[in-house]
Amino acid sequence: MTAGATSVGIEIDDAGLARVTLRRGEAGNAIDLDLTRGLLEAARACAREAVRAVLLTGEGRSFCVGGDLREFSRLSGEALEKHLTAVTDALHDALRTFAASDAPVVAAVQGAVAGAGIGLAAAADVTLAADDASFTAAYTGIGYSPDAGVSWFLPRLVGPKRALDLLLTNRRIPAAEAAAIGLVTRTVAPDRLAAEAERTAEDLCRGPTTAFGATRRLVAAGLTADLGPHLDREARALAVAAASGTGREGVAAFLGKRTPDFTRIPPSP
Repeated sequence: MTAGATSVGIEIDDAGLARVTLRRGEAGNAIDLDLTRGLLEAARACAREAVRAVLLTGEGRSFCVGGDLREFSRLSGEALEKHLTAVTDALHDALRTFAASDAPVVAAVQGAVAGAGIGLAAAADVTLAADDASFTAAYTGIGYSPDAGVSWFLPRLVGPKRALDLLLTNRRIPAAEAAAIGLVTRTVAPDRLAAEAERTAEDLCRGPTTAFGATRRLVAAGLTADLGPHLDREARALAVAAASGTGREGVAAFLGKRTPDFTRIPPSP
């Protein structure tokens, strides 16, 4: 299926791997209202179909250069405020939907990654960057403030001082530095990016989806939780996981000295 006209494509294979593609390559996959609505449709389709993993990519030379300033510049005043509210509402709902799912998200990023493109890359659980990719926040350079969760993700990934450095100075950083400070998971040779991202997503697709979901939520909650309540949350999650089909299959495989087949356990809808 294709979501949001032609701006976002989604294909879900028989194994439960959803390939979500930004399809405005000629515009650097700049984020306009159509793209954000398409991304939200794709996120909802992933939730509805209970996929096991998501692979997020962008067509063309750049993963995502941020907001479509040409679209925004055609409006002003109240009309612009309403338009940007509609854009961010759809974009943020998409991010919330992906975050609420058990399915881990892998992002493969290349070329220029700016503004909300950084938010999409940062929101993924595993972010692979081409060696020649570059990153810049860009928002304050045009008098804007962040969206797409950038002001939430960046301090958690790189620390508040580095986050403010990137957000206030808008300096462009290469992929190697992005990996060193924790903005991306690792770098890959450009000609290997697509294959490595596919392999990573396929490996996760074969994994224990419900355990991945519990782990994602624990890590997110642990960033702001006190230790005592978080230990209680861990204990409850572990008990549920151990009693689940996924947990039973994992233990049985370990004791039987075989590879677990988690694909037999359907993911939660």
